[in-house]
Amino acid sequence: MEENAVNRMPLIGDPAPAFEAVTTQGNIKFPEDFAGKWVILFSHPADFTPVCTTEFMTFATMAEEFKALNTELVGLSVDSLYAHIAWLRKIQELEWNGMKNVEVKFPLIEDIRMEVAKKYGMIQPGQSNTQAVRAVFVIDPEGKIRTILYYPLSTGRNFDEIKRIILALQKADKDKVATPANWRPGDDTIIPTAGSCGTAKERMESKSDDRYCLDWFLCFKREKK
Repeated sequence: MEENAVNRMPLIGDPAPAFEAVTTQGNIKFPEDFAGKWVILFSHPADFTPVCTTEFMTFATMAEEFKALNTELVGLSVDSLYAHIAWLRKIQELEWNGMKNVEVKFPLIEDIRMEVAKKYGMIQPGQSNTQAVRAVFVIDPEGKIRTILYYPLSTGRNFDEIKRIILALQKADKDKVATPANWRPGDDTIIPTAGSCGTAKERMESKSDDRYCLDWFLCFKREKK
């Protein structure tokens, strides 16, 4: 019972579990060192593995795009600091998919004792007892978990989708809207569902240029192109 409690995955809306860790960029206190920023905390199974190598090359190449969205990257695996350093140095020597001389500048957490991985439910015995699965936690500037993604060991992550999630969450927070399926910046957004019969009737009868309804419960806000 105690072991299950240790491995419980935090849920969307929970405060991000706090920890202190050694990383390739020095010691960090999480999430307090990242207050006021969005954070993508992600785990990978092991250093010097092929899928993880392609993921780190991709994330490092996109790091400035995420910084422009006030978003920091933090990686984790249950390898040692020295293994991390050796692997990141090797990545700089590789060329793949148009990427070369890739320097990973975001912190990569040493988690040999699996303390952080267990706090975030990253160790899943159905996959491995000794490696973290490919987990992604999107944490907002207040330190709350807003999105959780899990991938099996064999499947590399879709980094365009991870960036889209950040954009969608920021849009929803800023404009108090929701984003429809396959939303991209510039697409129309969804207005919160009417909470009364009067509001529903008003929306359906409205001739506003900046909004339209398919039915009383599905109304859109037109976004400026």
